[in-house]
Parts: sequence; C-alpha cells; structure tokens
Amino acid sequence: MFTLQQMQTAHGKVKTGADFPKYVQEIKSLGLLHYTFKVADGCTVYTGVNGYEISSPPKYALKTIYGQCNAEVLYYNISMHQQGHSDFLTFCSQAAACGVECWVVDTQTMLCTYYNNSGEAMLSEPIPQL
Repeated sequence: MFTLQQMQTAHGKVKTGADFPKYVQEIKSLGLLHYTFKVADGCTVYTGVNGYEISSPPKYALKTIYGQCNAEVLYYNISMHQQGHSDFLTFCSQAAACGVECWVVDTQTMLCTYYNNSGEAMLSEPIPQL
C-alpha cells in the first residue's frame, strides 16, 4: 500500500495545474482510490482499498471558507490554474473565496469534484487520461 511520503513526493512534481493529470495517474498506480483535500487547512486524506487511509498534516494557516458559493468563478479559477496562471496556494485561496470546503479526486471515475460546506457538489471536472 502507498505511504504518505509517496503521495507527497508525487505531489511535489506538480508545478502548475497542467501537471495534474500526470500526478493523478502516478498516485493511481500506487493504489490510491481517492483523496479529499480540505481547503481550510490543506490537510489531505488519502484512501486506498479495504478502508486503508492516511492523512497529511495541515499545509498552511486556517483559511475562511466563504458561505456564498460561486461555481462560475470557481470554474474560471480552475481554468486559469490549469493553464499555469496561478500557483497551488493561490488556487486554494481562490477556492475558499468561492465557497469550496473540499475537493475529492477520484482515480476510479477520473473526476475532481468540488464541494461546499453543506456537502453539495458545486462542480465536477474530468481528469484527462494520458
């Protein structure tokens, strides 16, 4: 099964949103089923088969998740991030401002879904297959 170090090493190769599909392929090959990234503090919960789960420590100081959800602005920010126009921390701040509580990357369906504080899906993006 995968380790936290393997997940962090794979993530360390991501420089812009354009690197994301290759990252997802790598972590999928390590046995990851899905992960949940918590926007408030940057903690990630990685899930594998048979309920295997590991969590990363928080990555940054607590961010406020705004209650007003804005899927249109979120979609624009995702698009700009995928094109390399923002770094990861900037994107996290933008997601918080759009009302994103977390996102889930599912390596089985190859979807990244963004959720608000009520647990409702705001937006799902397909992850390109390489």
